[in-house]
Amino acid sequence: MVAVTTPSSRPLGCTFLGAPPSSIFTVSDFVGDENLMIEAAEDFSRKEILTRLEEIDRQEPGLMPRLIREAGALGLCGVDAPEAYGGLGLSKNLAARILEMMSLNGSFSVTYGITSGISQVGLTLFGTEGQKQRFLPSLTSGESIGAYALSEPNSGSDALSATTRADLRDGKWILNGTKMWISNAQWADLFLVMAKIDGQQFSAFLVPKDAPGVSISREEHKMGLKGSSTARLILENADIPAENLLHEPGKGHQVAFNALNIGRFKLASMSVGPTRHAIEIAAAYAADRKQFGQSIASFGLIQQKFRKMRAWYHAAESMIYRTGALIDEAFEQDGGTVDGNRKAAEEYAVECSICKVFSTEAQSWITDEALQVFGGYGFTEEFPIARHYRDARVSRIYEGTNEINRLFISDRFRRRVQAGLATLGTGDSFVAECAVEGLKIDRTDQETLGAQSDLLILAYAEQSVRLRDVREHDATLIPFFNARAAEALQSLTGAPVALPGV
Repeated sequence: MVAVTTPSSRPLGCTFLGAPPSSIFTVSDFVGDENLMIEAAEDFSRKEILTRLEEIDRQEPGLMPRLIREAGALGLCGVDAPEAYGGLGLSKNLAARILEMMSLNGSFSVTYGITSGISQVGLTLFGTEGQKQRFLPSLTSGESIGAYALSEPNSGSDALSATTRADLRDGKWILNGTKMWISNAQWADLFLVMAKIDGQQFSAFLVPKDAPGVSISREEHKMGLKGSSTARLILENADIPAENLLHEPGKGHQVAFNALNIGRFKLASMSVGPTRHAIEIAAAYAADRKQFGQSIASFGLIQQKFRKMRAWYHAAESMIYRTGALIDEAFEQDGGTVDGNRKAAEEYAVECSICKVFSTEAQSWITDEALQVFGGYGFTEEFPIARHYRDARVSRIYEGTNEINRLFISDRFRRRVQAGLATLGTGDSFVAECAVEGLKIDRTDQETLGAQSDLLILAYAEQSVRLRDVREHDATLIPFFNARAAEALQSLTGAPVALPGV
């Protein structure tokens, strides 16, 4: 077995099919009853979001901020934020499950996921008591919306090459630069901004939208996620109080990358949320659509599609909630101090990237197959699958492209093996054996790192499914996993690899 981490014996989340409650409540009413909290989130998505898709897509003025406030009033904007600052103080795993249910629509998912996640986590992990008291309560209540500003026009995957500058003048920080692809830009009240002090020290700053010198450019005309806000943040001699420096000068990379670690884990949940809905609407259509005198749901090739979609979803879900349990254990063990929080957020960075890559690629494949079930109707905007199809494409790009994540996965894992923090076993399946052999190859070119990452991703996916329920370790995905593993190993060694029988 490839021992990517010590397997967790904790539950990997729960699946429920019951009808959501109809009474008025807040999520905090159900603290201690995870099923009801998850159902509350799904109820909000179905009643408040899925009934307003056209208004959301055209960005009806005031609608998205109002929906975030309503979610906050239910306790949904601070599920895993500390109770001292208005959050519920619950686990990352439960927060991810709630995020999945809040993500049945991609545009709302991004808005909600950013303000309740990556815009808060850096402040929670690295902020001073004064900073957390000042900024977190309005974010956890939904009264304020947060945003995360790292990318620049000439600084994307190479984040540390950012040119936004911060200079200390007369006891204040003066920021100059442009941040690009900023989700929530139009609605955000607070931006977590990365800039270089004196053009040298990469650092993090808390930038209020109403600070002098802060402005937002026009909305980007996007292919998908039309209801979300994406624009440039313009900083022209932006005047920021000295106490708005987050963490330490020159250590902004710790804020940025650890926020991304948790963000990638949560993005996996944000990806399987709309995937869940795509399967649901495709199944309903297949049951209703008649051809040759019978429902197309009775056709063998259509049934095969749903078997595969279910298997992909099950694998992604298993990986996510296994990883969430591991992250929660890390925070229980090390969290509570700035250094402890950093250590906990870094501990399962590899697994977070694995979840991000696998889940976003599963989302892409499943959504494509779901659209195929609709046939020609799926290619029209009159049917809801088209929106899911458009929205899914960006998931493989943001929070670090899947290519960058692949380079990170193998490089970081090999370094952890060398440091004695992770181990390679002998392999107890074809995929695991391929991973063990492939990771013995000591090259650092991108093609090698990418192939090794594919082997780690496949091994972690297979292992997660088996840990969750060995009965699910069936022939649906194993032939695909085996073929991908053989392809990756062959690219590494140049030797032919024989596939085992199914």
